[in-house]
Amino acid sequence: MRKIEAIIRKSRFEDVKAALLDADIEWLSYYDVRGIGKSRQGRIYRGVVYDTSSIERTMISLVVRDKNVDKTVKAILSAARTGEIGDGRIFVYPVEDAIRIRTGEHGDVALYNAEQES
Repeated sequence: MRKIEAIIRKSRFEDVKAALLDADIEWLSYYDVRGIGKSRQGRIYRGVVYDTSSIERTMISLVVRDKNVDKTVKAILSAARTGEIGDGRIFVYPVEDAIRIRTGEHGDVALYNAEQES
């Protein structure tokens, strides 16, 4: 199992969510986050200079089976990429175990219903 965290532009969230659903990834968590990027520039809006070093983004977090890692990463990449600076990052971590609280099931089966196994 792997945990995938992706930090993406807020404007690309709906596209990424749709791409993940198309890839049969039906469960995820997401959070509004702020970060500091490498680019430092001021933007002027109606005569007021705003510091853009603090960037609003969305973090998507999900745990998938090893066999679903590649298609999940590809779905995020294709939907989140604009080709401009600030598209975000994807991180993939190993997961030792998952436990379904309701039934006590361990491992891959705790991620999805056994009757949906494919």
